[in-house]
Amino acid sequence: MHCAGDPHAATLTQAAHEGDAGTLQRQATAVGGFLRAVTEFPTVLFTFALAVVAVYWVVVLAGGVHFHGGHGGHGGHHGPVGPPAHGGHHDPSGHHDAAGRHTHGGLQRVLGLGGVPVTVAVSLLVAFAWFSALAGRAVLGSRGEGALLPMALAGGWAGARVLVWPLRRLLPAPAPPPSRRDFVGLGCVIRTGRVGPDFGQAEVHAADGSSALVQVRQSPDEAAGPGSVLGIGAAALIYDYDAEGEFFRVMPVPPSAG
Repeated sequence: MHCAGDPHAATLTQAAHEGDAGTLQRQATAVGGFLRAVTEFPTVLFTFALAVVAVYWVVVLAGGVHFHGGHGGHGGHHGPVGPPAHGGHHDPSGHHDAAGRHTHGGLQRVLGLGGVPVTVAVSLLVAFAWFSALAGRAVLGSRGEGALLPMALAGGWAGARVLVWPLRRLLPAPAPPPSRRDFVGLGCVIRTGRVGPDFGQAEVHAADGSSALVQVRQSPDEAAGPGSVLGIGAAALIYDYDAEGEFFRVMPVPPSAG
């Protein structure tokens, strides 16, 4: 046991204090260096994107949004389906039939990141790009300033592509997009006073619970038989879809199906 005035004990105490101070200084230097690295160009671009990705997945885990993201829900009531007055073209699913439908899916396939939800592909791309930019800054310092951004993007793409390959095998295949022909074979309820070769609308409920007001037609020959005239509130069966005219052909519900 050392006495209070022992110079050896005082030296040890001073050395311990200096060691603690040195450790704290090194830790502060490391934290400061890391903060500088993540806020310098181009890492700062991916730092912000990574923060957005992290917030998104926290919300997903909390149950705030659907995992697949990007697509509207299928429930609820869709608007009229068929050739509207202004000549536009609408799909029962609410998607447009333009060439740009599912554009992100095509881009994913081009980049080799297809087969997984776009949110997963983007998250992996951002995470690997951030890490590549951080590692590049640590290795090259300020010497490779101009090359860091393309290197980070290439690293993000390469890392994401490597991980997407096994994930693609684990995730179930996506469901095909809704089609108007999904309504063929379903029952519907006439919502207009009559149905003819050039006029008629009916309400149909899809398998997912959604409903739509669709254009329906019935030829004079089809309506000539007894009990074949369709009016408001009548139950009918959709048996065909005319893609050129953008309407469904209907017939009265057979007695066995009613």
